[in-house]
Amino acid sequence: MSLPTSIDIREVGMRDGLQLEDPVPLEAKLAMLDAIVATGVRRVEVTSFVSPKAVPALADADEVAKHLSRWPDVHFSALVANTRGAVRAIDAGIADLEYVVSAADSHSIANAGRPTAEAAAAIGEIAALAHEAGGSLEVIIATAWDCPFDGPTDPQRTLQVVRTAVAAGVDRLCLGDTIGTVTPRRAVALLDATREASGGLDVGAHFHDTRGTGQANALAAVLSGVRQLDASVGGLGGCPFAPGASGNIATEELVYWAEDSGVRTGLDLAAVVEAAAVAERAVGHPLPSSLARAGGAPRPLGAYRRP
Repeated sequence: MSLPTSIDIREVGMRDGLQLEDPVPLEAKLAMLDAIVATGVRRVEVTSFVSPKAVPALADADEVAKHLSRWPDVHFSALVANTRGAVRAIDAGIADLEYVVSAADSHSIANAGRPTAEAAAAIGEIAALAHEAGGSLEVIIATAWDCPFDGPTDPQRTLQVVRTAVAAGVDRLCLGDTIGTVTPRRAVALLDATREASGGLDVGAHFHDTRGTGQANALAAVLSGVRQLDASVGGLGGCPFAPGASGNIATEELVYWAEDSGVRTGLDLAAVVEAAAVAERAVGHPLPSSLARAGGAPRPLGAYRRP
């Protein structure tokens, strides 16, 4: 295998991880964020500015934003679903935005109340808002591979969103396996096509582990040249508008195989496992991460031997 020397992990447990959960009190969220920052991660998608009625778990986005100055060395970003959300995020002090466009019409209507073409048409306006505020815009293409309503997504639909985003002057792109159905060969094929159409922009990947293929997809993506991956402590996560979608790939599992393979992440594995434990306490139920249940990295072989 030809692995890179490093990858860049964005922690999404605070946003994607919590959006399906019962609302977590602000202080518990901040304790979770403090534990996440202690892992050494430098990019955190911290919340989303969407309808509080649609996603009540993130209704406190403005309050969360007020506390981010506690961690000045961390790059915080927020997800938005329309221009109203972008204005809210910028007014709250977060100008680095992720705008979600679903490549599949049915999911786009369920998620954003409008079909893909209408959602994509707003990319330029949202990019202008972010740039005028001194920030950046990343377009995340949801249901890039498959949709819970429409089935397999035609790759050309995803690539059309890519071309629209590039023409609108976005800063980065990311493909989302919203319902955790893709497998390595299909994952790499679309990622390769996206990079070819991206005009040189960075292209990241956002995998869910719904069917146990998330880490395999992450490895395949890294081997194909992707260097930016989303992950969530404990494997928290899911989409409230995609039936059957479950958690993201677990940050600690990604760090485990990457670091053990000589790929630097900048994250401390023991601290990530601890952050997963803090997140588990915050949401009040067990999380799906196998590595967190196992207790992190194994002890040296000699530690198992009797003296």
